[in-house]
Amino acid sequence: MKNSKLRSRLKRVAKWAGIAGLVLALFMLVCNVWILRYAGPYIYERPYPGFSDRSDVVAIVPGALVRGDEPSVTLRDRLAGALELYQAGHVVRILVSGDHGREDYDEVGPMLAWLVKRGVPEQSIISDHAGFRTLDTMVRAHQVFGVERAIVCTQSFHLPRAVFWARRAGIDAHGVEVDKQRYNGHYKNKVREAIARTVAVLDSYVWNRQPKY
Repeated sequence: MKNSKLRSRLKRVAKWAGIAGLVLALFMLVCNVWILRYAGPYIYERPYPGFSDRSDVVAIVPGALVRGDEPSVTLRDRLAGALELYQAGHVVRILVSGDHGREDYDEVGPMLAWLVKRGVPEQSIISDHAGFRTLDTMVRAHQVFGVERAIVCTQSFHLPRAVFWARRAGIDAHGVEVDKQRYNGHYKNKVREAIARTVAVLDSYVWNRQPKY
């Protein structure tokens, strides 16, 4: 009798767990479709046509992993995309934004050094050391650094969410895909980004989350 009740209870738990999982999956799908449709009209592959008036356009480079003083492959490709835009005259400045929340880890310094080494004047580079998340980077770009128009330089898997946050922050933002190769953890990035897009919708429309600083 006890075993029968236990089996019945487990079946009910499994049923409700399945329903909850289905609801969660549908919610994630809706959030992902929302961000892709929201950002899609503003995303371009290279070569990028650019704004007609480029007098105040900034390239925004979101941070990514660094190893010591060396940007990772992912981050180098983002920086290379911004460098191409700067050299082509599509942007007048480059904003590098990343995690520098600990003394022993700095994403921004190596980004700045990489660009300066390739001929970008330091006065043409804006450094944001509190870009802990994409949300922080874009909101701070507008509210702290006064960016009004921007081209976001990041990989295609990340670009819709980055453009979403930039435009939600009040920036007239476009995005340019900087993919130059197939990156390690390709499928992991896609899964993580699907979750991050869902969180972004909640952060923006429900929780009204703000940058750490």
